[in-house]
Amino acid sequence: MILTFDNVLGPDEVAYIQASLLPEDFVDGRSTAGWHARLVKHNTQLQVDDERTRAIVTLIHDAILKHADYKRAFQPKLTRQPLISRYEPGMSYGAHVDDAFMGANPIVRADLAMTLFLSDPASYGGGELVIESTYGTRAIKLAAGAMVVYPATTLHRVDPVTSGIRLAAVSWGQSLIPDPIKREILYDLDNARRALFDGHGKTPEFDLISKSLANLLRLWSDL
Repeated sequence: MILTFDNVLGPDEVAYIQASLLPEDFVDGRSTAGWHARLVKHNTQLQVDDERTRAIVTLIHDAILKHADYKRAFQPKLTRQPLISRYEPGMSYGAHVDDAFMGANPIVRADLAMTLFLSDPASYGGGELVIESTYGTRAIKLAAGAMVVYPATTLHRVDPVTSGIRLAAVSWGQSLIPDPIKREILYDLDNARRALFDGHGKTPEFDLISKSLANLLRLWSDL
């Protein structure tokens, strides 16, 4: 399931982040890549070492955590602090798959990957996030403040930036529902009951769907 969410960050928050990030804040992005991914990773990454940079990362992390549709669709148990990347012309990130486990205390099983775009798409050329799946290849380039969430199990890449600067925050999450098919079923059920409520209010049918949704969450969660 690949979903996009608009306005995870508002225009004022995006403007604040863009104004606060300086080129000298970024270091070689290969420092956080796995041994094989660093062969194809060519970007720079925010070095978080002072109050200003920590505040930017916290702002983005908090915005992701409180986004209702992200929580509803993906049932996150843990969401990692984001990494902020910067791509200049000629930079890219070749095809790779994310590590299955990330971090320590706690270790996060990477079920979900997400990219929150921080640059106006008209301000840079290229730089599409390209996700490969059994349904084909999808290239994504969203408005500043919007986010895409997709399976961390996929091969994906960032195409070369041809002009301008591409800023983005990337993060990973562990879901309470490990099986992506079950997550999609739960999301569909929740969408159906919400549509039923909007059209007819709290009916016996709404109550039955709500009961089934709650009980499937209990049955399928890895708690």
